[in-house]
Amino acid sequence: MKNLKKVLAVLLMFVMVFAMAACGSDDGGDDQGQAAESDKAYVQDKGTLVVGITDYPPMDYEENGEWVGLDADLSKAFAEKLGVDIEFVVIEWDNKIMELDNKSIDMVWNGMTPTDEVKKGMEVSNPYCTNGQILVMAKDKIGQYQTEESLKELSFAVEAGSMGQGVAERLECDFTAVQTQADAVMEVAAGTSEAAIVDVLIAAALVGEGTSYEDLAYGLILNEEQDVVGFRKGSDLAAELNQFLKDIYADGTMLEVAEKYSLKDFMIEQK
Repeated sequence: MKNLKKVLAVLLMFVMVFAMAACGSDDGGDDQGQAAESDKAYVQDKGTLVVGITDYPPMDYEENGEWVGLDADLSKAFAEKLGVDIEFVVIEWDNKIMELDNKSIDMVWNGMTPTDEVKKGMEVSNPYCTNGQILVMAKDKIGQYQTEESLKELSFAVEAGSMGQGVAERLECDFTAVQTQADAVMEVAAGTSEAAIVDVLIAAALVGEGTSYEDLAYGLILNEEQDVVGFRKGSDLAAELNQFLKDIYADGTMLEVAEKYSLKDFMIEQK
């Protein structure tokens, strides 16, 4: 009988400890749930909106030590609307979802196409800008390549993890993946690759008369797409940004910023 009482006492002790641990766990879980409930509150509490970007003119690029461009300027205005400072972090494009999940950054605003991978791993905004993938080559050769079939034997440079890489893979072309789209254009200029597949917007900014690469040209459009902004999955900042974009489109601010970078005709009306 004494042994039975001892066993019952030990069991009762374990039950009580387990119950206390469970209660503690529930409280912690509630706290975590409340903390994760609002990404907007998280950003406002820490006082800084961290934006993941790459060097991508005319969307995000450095000028006199400051990040400027369509996306950079709009993200600064969004941070001001939230009442926080802004910080730009250059990321490896392939790692953008991981950077969001790790909270190394709070958003990706960098001319991003809503691919299946992006939509699966991120909360995305409404489209705000039209874009596409385009062929970049030496000016004296590009006229020879007017169809996708004619590209099969070329060697390409593309940004790792970009839509340009996706197009190269679809066409089953030989390609080298580099860090940024600007690097892809540089590879062509250096003769390391015969061609590049980059966004229409960056091609217009970097290639042709009056640019850094006057001996290059852009030609065949390989697909059409729209740009979005990405957040952590489930983030309430996506809805916040959608409303912000509607407001600044309605008051003319968005088109004013776009005109500054010769992108007014690419903007999508925010309804």
